[in-house]
Parts: sequence; C-alpha cells; structure tokens
Amino acid sequence: MSQAADILNGCRTKSITVATAESCTGGMVAAALTDVAGSSDVFTCGFVTYSNDAKIAMLGVSAQSLDAYGAVSEQVAKEMAQGALANSAASLAVSITGIAGPGSDGPKPEGRVCFGLAMQGQETRIQTVEFGALGRDKVRAAARDHALAMLLQACS
Repeated sequence: MSQAADILNGCRTKSITVATAESCTGGMVAAALTDVAGSSDVFTCGFVTYSNDAKIAMLGVSAQSLDAYGAVSEQVAKEMAQGALANSAASLAVSITGIAGPGSDGPKPEGRVCFGLAMQGQETRIQTVEFGALGRDKVRAAARDHALAMLLQACS
C-alpha cells in the first residue's frame, strides 16, 4: 500500500480530515492524497499559495511575518498550517514553504523547506529541513515525501 493510502486509512480510523497549504510543491501533496481512490472522505481541500499575496488572502498569513521572516520561514509555515485549518473543515493540516531552486534566495539556500503541522486542539509543530541543492524536481519531491511522512505520523 502507498504512503498516501496509509495516511488516508489512518485518518479514517481516527475520524481525521486533512487539508494542505503548499507553496514550493505547488499541490504535490494534495495530488498524492487524491491519487488514491476514495480519498474524498478524508481530504477536504488544498491551498496552493505560491505568492505572498495568496498566503495573506487565502490563509491569513500576516504581512508582518512575511516582512520580518520571509516566506521561507518556520513562522510563515506555522501560519500557513493554522490558516488551512481555519479556512477549511479539516482537523489536520500540513504546510510547505521553501526554496526549490535553482539558486538561493539571499541567505536562504536552495533546498531549505519549512513545514508546519496543525491539528485541532494541539500546538502547531514546525520544522525546517535542509534538502540541499538537489535540483528543483528532487527538492520538490523530497518536500512532498516529508510532508506525507508528517501526516502519516500524525494519524498513526
């Protein structure tokens, strides 16, 4: 069985519904989950907020956080995950914001990805992973897989 199928089954067992808030992965986590037939009873929606304006408008990320920390930061990942919960019927949300490359964003290197995991009634968890300059496709795939692993842990 695939990791996505395991997530969906784990969520079904615990009556958990899932939303995603994605930037650098452009919806890859949502696609992985919805590739599994019958996912609609668990997966509620995915927000692809590539621009800062979209993060603000769709997820309620604060402009002050974006200015102070930048889009690729644990603070913004936290606000994205919390915003996905607040703007959906989901009880669990994962967020991803990072630099897939090519190249870096000033002091932030290619391959840096920040994740958030928000679950109703629990403190939001945040994490930064340095995947390195693997190339755009590999960074995005690694970020997708890491987010799926976070979801699997949350629903296991």
